[in-house]
Amino acid sequence: MNIPFSPPDISEAEIAEVADALRSGWITTGPKTKLLEKKIAEWVGTPKCVCLNSQTACAETTLRILGIGEGDEVITTAYTYTATASVVCHVGAKLVLVDCQKDSFEMDYDELEKVITEKTKVVIPVDLGGVPCDYDRIFSIIEGKKSIFKPNNEIQEKIGRIVVVADAAHTFGASWHGKMVGSIADFSNFSYHAVKNFTTAEGGAMTWKHIKGIDDEELYHQAQLLSLHGQSKDALAKTQLGSWEYDIVGTWYKCNMTDMAAALGLAQFERYPELLERRKEIIGKYDAAFKAIGVEVLDHYTDEYMSSGHLYITRVPGISDQQRREIIIKMAEAGVACNVHYKPLPMHTAYIKLGFDIKDYPNAYQHYENEITLPLHTCLTDEEVQYVVDTFGKILKKYI
Repeated sequence: MNIPFSPPDISEAEIAEVADALRSGWITTGPKTKLLEKKIAEWVGTPKCVCLNSQTACAETTLRILGIGEGDEVITTAYTYTATASVVCHVGAKLVLVDCQKDSFEMDYDELEKVITEKTKVVIPVDLGGVPCDYDRIFSIIEGKKSIFKPNNEIQEKIGRIVVVADAAHTFGASWHGKMVGSIADFSNFSYHAVKNFTTAEGGAMTWKHIKGIDDEELYHQAQLLSLHGQSKDALAKTQLGSWEYDIVGTWYKCNMTDMAAALGLAQFERYPELLERRKEIIGKYDAAFKAIGVEVLDHYTDEYMSSGHLYITRVPGISDQQRREIIIKMAEAGVACNVHYKPLPMHTAYIKLGFDIKDYPNAYQHYENEITLPLHTCLTDEEVQYVVDTFGKILKKYI
């Protein structure tokens, strides 16, 4: 067996759609990108959607639209990938990290409540592995802090409290209390990178709930400006007869999605419900095998939420970091690629230089120390799923 960790699931439908984009002569941001935005907005239940070239670009664009910058504080979890936090640094705000819970990968909500100050403008919760956060608890906390909130632009003023900007990189297609992720937080940012359930090779999407007193079309326009050099017309608009002239209204960025990427996404979108169902089926088989031998797993499907089934995160109780590394090597030698999600931010050089110390995040370290992520993707056959089950179970006998 040779089982890769997370290859993209590409069918002839994706190939045909991308070929259509190539033959059309329109390969940058154009009709396919606009159509994908429309489909995503309708599916998740939001007024608009903006597709850009990554979740990172979407998250930074969100912070810039919100006017976040020097003097502001943004809170997120220490247990995440760098893209969640680096965008805070990009806009010049102060990054505040909180530990995760002792028995959960979610951020410690009690600690979140304690670290909020009058400078706090945004909280970025992370939907790890495809599982939505406890948004009830998050909104309850920030509602309780409304009296100290000090808005510094019109959107913040209209929202009237700390803004919840979800890192939904893993949760495209997930739901929480019957509502689709993308329509729960004030703003949500999805990733469509090649390793994600739904892919445009590189890409992401930004969605938001309607804000009373704010024009959704104007928000969409602001995102377009920020993603295309501050240019007042995109290339598609400039193709209209006599519409060559444009203005540059800001010295901004270049992070738009191309129609070739969107074409891939359009074909994926049609297949996505069945892809989600296949992930659920695989998770069911894994859960049945691993819970029985004492492996701790992330709960993907409960009465409160439906996961997107992005990552199969396990914890092997009692093992050390060195033993975890041994297990991953043994799995690789048996032909099964595994991964770790995540090495906490305060363990990385960039964040150490910012003054963070993993000793201040003991729960994050304990979760990291014995975490192993198994392959979970829709290219897996039933035979390969069983091989992963058998191989992991056999290797773990020495450690459990």
